[in-house]
Amino acid sequence: MARILIVEDETDMAYGLKDNFEFDGHEVHIAEDGELGLEMGLNLNPDLIILDIMLPKKSGLDVCKELRAQERNVPIIMLTARGQEIDKVLGLELGADDYITKPFSVRELLARVKALLRRSGTGGAEPTDFHRMGRLEVDFEHYIARDSSGEVQMSHKEFEILKFFFSHKGEALSRERLLNDVWGYEAYPSSRTVDNHILQLRKKIETEPDHPRHILTVHGIGYKYVE
Repeated sequence: MARILIVEDETDMAYGLKDNFEFDGHEVHIAEDGELGLEMGLNLNPDLIILDIMLPKKSGLDVCKELRAQERNVPIIMLTARGQEIDKVLGLELGADDYITKPFSVRELLARVKALLRRSGTGGAEPTDFHRMGRLEVDFEHYIARDSSGEVQMSHKEFEILKFFFSHKGEALSRERLLNDVWGYEAYPSSRTVDNHILQLRKKIETEPDHPRHILTVHGIGYKYVE
């Protein structure tokens, strides 16, 4: 059972989703505006947040940004209205793990929630298999990273990027391939998201982020990972 927070001001949608998640055995809480959503996200310790972008009092983008600034790495699925492409980009850059466009299939949302909960290791399993990547040791199965000082906080998308790099060592990977294979979207409005994530990953994996030795830029193509 997971604790799920739904931040959504459309009452019928929020309680309809609540019924579906409770039927699956989850504990569900609802916040009907952004300010309450942020407060509950910080204090409730949810295992996953479903976060609408358009909210009263504080936007979903601001809620996501402030949660990540407080180093809350809870998985976040953002709900967007059709046509809000720029909001999708901003949401992912601010640390959201996935998004789904309204109107959507409840079955699809449930599947995405299950996948994120599975990848986040909800249930408290112990790490079993660490891989060395630069300054980090990474357990991809349980989404845990650590360096010589202890555990390192990373978003789920950062783990996914590192896992993809690890599986394609020495291979030049285009931004488009990273977007398609890591984010899973065949058409994506901007490759800037990749560059921003690489910048953050270099700060965590490299001894000298301004002079990277592991995540290298391949000019005219994208990036590659070398040990």
